[in-house]
Amino acid sequence: MHDERRRIEERAERLHTQRIKPALYAATVPMTVESWQAPGEPVSFEEAASQRYAPFAMDTPWGPPWGTTWFRMSGQVPAEWAGRRVEAVIDLGFVGDWPGNQAEALVHLPDGRPLKAVNPLNQYVPVANPAQGGEPIDYLVEAASNPDILANNFSAPTQLGDVLTAGDKPLYTFRRADLAVLDEEVFHLDLDLQVLRELMVELGEHDPRRHEILHALDRSLDLLDLDDVAGSAAAVREALRPVLSKPANASAHVISGVGHAHIDSAWLWPIRETKRKTSRTFSNVTALADEYEEFVFACSQAQQYEWVRDNYPHVWARIQESVKKGQWAPVGGMWVESDGNLPGGEAIARQLVHGKRFFIEHFGIETKGVWLPDSFGYNAAYPQLAKLAGNEWFLTQKISWNQTNTFPHHTFWWEGIDGTRIFTHFPPVDTYNARFSGEEMSRAVRNYAEKGNATRSLAPFGWGDGGGGPTREIMERARRLADLEGSPKVVVEHPDEFFAKAREEYPDAPVWVGELYLELHRATYTSQARTKQGNRRSEHKLREAELWATTAALHAPGYAYPYQKLDRLWKTVLLHQFHDILPGSSIAWVHREAEAEYARVAEELEALTAEAVAALGDGGTRVFNTSPFDRAEVIRTATGFPTFVEVPANGSAPVAAAEPPAPVTVNGRVLDNGLVRVEVAEDGTLSSVFDLRANREVLAEAGNLLRLHTDLPNYWDAWDVDKHYKNRYTDLLDADSVEIVDEDPLLGSIRVTRSFGKGSRIVQTITLRAGSARIDFETDIDWNEAEKFLKAGFPVDIRAPHSSAEIQFGHIQRPTHTNTSWEAARFEVSGHRWVHLAEPGYGVAVINDSTYGHDVSRTVREDGGTTTTVRLSLVRAPRIPDPGADQGRHRLTYSLLPGASIEDAVAEGYALNLPLRVADSGGVPEPVVSVDGEGVTVEAVKLADDESGDVVVRLYESRGGRATGVLRTGFPLAGAQVTDLLERPLEDAETADGGVPVSLRPFQILTLRLRRG
Repeated sequence: MHDERRRIEERAERLHTQRIKPALYAATVPMTVESWQAPGEPVSFEEAASQRYAPFAMDTPWGPPWGTTWFRMSGQVPAEWAGRRVEAVIDLGFVGDWPGNQAEALVHLPDGRPLKAVNPLNQYVPVANPAQGGEPIDYLVEAASNPDILANNFSAPTQLGDVLTAGDKPLYTFRRADLAVLDEEVFHLDLDLQVLRELMVELGEHDPRRHEILHALDRSLDLLDLDDVAGSAAAVREALRPVLSKPANASAHVISGVGHAHIDSAWLWPIRETKRKTSRTFSNVTALADEYEEFVFACSQAQQYEWVRDNYPHVWARIQESVKKGQWAPVGGMWVESDGNLPGGEAIARQLVHGKRFFIEHFGIETKGVWLPDSFGYNAAYPQLAKLAGNEWFLTQKISWNQTNTFPHHTFWWEGIDGTRIFTHFPPVDTYNARFSGEEMSRAVRNYAEKGNATRSLAPFGWGDGGGGPTREIMERARRLADLEGSPKVVVEHPDEFFAKAREEYPDAPVWVGELYLELHRATYTSQARTKQGNRRSEHKLREAELWATTAALHAPGYAYPYQKLDRLWKTVLLHQFHDILPGSSIAWVHREAEAEYARVAEELEALTAEAVAALGDGGTRVFNTSPFDRAEVIRTATGFPTFVEVPANGSAPVAAAEPPAPVTVNGRVLDNGLVRVEVAEDGTLSSVFDLRANREVLAEAGNLLRLHTDLPNYWDAWDVDKHYKNRYTDLLDADSVEIVDEDPLLGSIRVTRSFGKGSRIVQTITLRAGSARIDFETDIDWNEAEKFLKAGFPVDIRAPHSSAEIQFGHIQRPTHTNTSWEAARFEVSGHRWVHLAEPGYGVAVINDSTYGHDVSRTVREDGGTTTTVRLSLVRAPRIPDPGADQGRHRLTYSLLPGASIEDAVAEGYALNLPLRVADSGGVPEPVVSVDGEGVTVEAVKLADDESGDVVVRLYESRGGRATGVLRTGFPLAGAQVTDLLERPLEDAETADGGVPVSLRPFQILTLRLRRG
């Protein structure tokens, strides 16, 4: 029996691949082809159309890396093809079958209208159906010769990832440019056989349905005339009809298919290429919608829509028409599909604001869900942020990539740190690039964790990552699988419809509380450190510019709030939070441009802030505090001398020396300010940090220990750090010099210089200031290592059952033990400005200005005490996909704060990331807003986006407990409203005595719109 089955299977496979597929096109004639190589960057259609073209022959090499070749293709449909379905078939020399990581082309009509794109899995362009015969063909084809960065499957570095290093050797050989007749009967036979063969393979050995299909294939293929496949195709299809028409079981799982084309806004290609990818994919999608009326395509990332709107108006018009017909579904409601861990809380709020507003403005549609299929884990503030933006559901599938633990649910309620829940679904098909193969359908049913409680799941279908999208072959599969025995039922529908049905079916779905941690890609918290630093500093500079622009708009006559400039700069920062840019997992070109963009953003924001401050008048030199906490600290004025100043939260004060606290003393390698005493060892590590207030030693071992690890993950170099990295390391204990560089009553500093490795150098300035227990480590790294990982460790004498790390609008606690595999898998985690360790009565915080990755571990010492160690991840050196990742200069600061509460950590996190600004300016009598009450923290102050002049303030509870207070304004208050993130009113807010009383639950976010009197 097994031999017989094998014979039939092998027969079906050979006839399918060697006879039927080659017969898809019944007749062909070549087109005439000419070419023009665009110099440098891509050019417009108008410029390309005006060039002189040279004859071009098939089998000719073309396309330097990242180049653009324009081809003029012409021909005429033969008269004898009248009544047939005619297509142009173009093969640029495609390699493999991934549409998004190699040559692609967009076909234009002579008037410049994009017609359709071609890629390895979509090589046809419709000409006529039916043809009249004699139709002239004239195309101008924009072909991109993008290199295949995955040619070596990420096993070796490549110089192809940057136009500056890729060379100019042609990458492709043009194979085909024909007019052809598509034999529709053979086309459908091809799909019939694909679906049945794949279903048969997935059915169990003892399933009668498997054998029914097997023998039906054998009998039907007897009818195939090998000398006339086209003439016999109809008979074969008729013989297969009975097994293709048997309906699915009534209890069959239901898969809601939604068309999709995941387009990374940058990854193995630069942003400029993504702009062209959107036009190519969206042209194909709108063409497919014309052919299949049931087709629904879900598309996120408002940024990509804007690119199409601005650069491809014809494609934009087709999208608008498809939206009106219900075949195109804007989803996600975010500017881009951003990383889920690294953007700040306000940045994620703006992702949602800008994304949702775009879809409302241009399509009249308010998206209902967050669509993030490919980001590398999701912070626990997302449920609240999503709901505050008006969303009802959340979708991803990335957690299926977990290395260690299988996530227990596919449909569930996700609860965030504040208690907000959002209905969430993970497609059990475990991909966002489904094609309705038999294996995928079987996997979706097999994986589905909700069996017995629910019956439906979602499957995004279409080729993706580099775009491509759904094809007619995938749509034909969906039609055949709509109601087929042995298979789940497939219905193509809008994701909103799926979520509504899923929630109705399973309203009491289980609850998952806290972050959605991806047990993979943990190095994305650290790779490409300059990109991450650019993001962090941009977020804080945007906060600063908005606050002082608001202040100037309220108090400086004639000053105009820079709405458009701030909007543009926010969108630039949001774009670069895309989940392959900010995580550091893109090619060199992407990160080179990102660093340049961050520098430009910083320059513009500095200018906007300076302009706002200057507009306040000329009243002398003042200190400006953008932090939501009052500050009393040492600064350096323009003269370079340290001064101790006191400045209110969100306000300013004259530069006038405040009553000095206890002085700093420097005695050899010992710094003491009456609060803490810091001893630096001969090797440059900290031998002691003694908290004079608590009368206890903070360190259990040497502090600020720089450890250099060997770092070669098994795969995915820029993405992953594998647990074995801990096993091989070198402690950097050889100091070139340890010297005193500041010895002043207001601050003392010791500089430690180290040389190591392949010419690398670290210069650290350890500073203690008067009046502060915070110890700063200003770090300058000249990094020349490869496949190394640098960490800075602080082993503290604290028995901490958990660590607390700042995330968006709050913090999350993680156990410091590894009782379970879930905890053990979190050997590298993310945080924002601080990590806090505490035992009852005492805590320590480690604060940073630009790093995100860290690990926390604990050991029990021989004396019975516990050492809890937090190690910040400073810099890596992966070589794939960017062989020069992280090389060069890095400047960053991190700090140790002994005796810290959570509130101390929050305040000092803001302080380190928002340095006091000294500028010549007039003053205002009081800050725009201030808060009476602990735990109520101001995150953003701005003017309302509708340019009404209202002031918008975003607050949150930052300690993890309940908080009450009063928001007071530095302007006459006429009224206040509670709004959603889009600044739309939810309810009136109470006002009393010129302020707004607020009461917040733990980690609650509150947006207030304040009307001026």
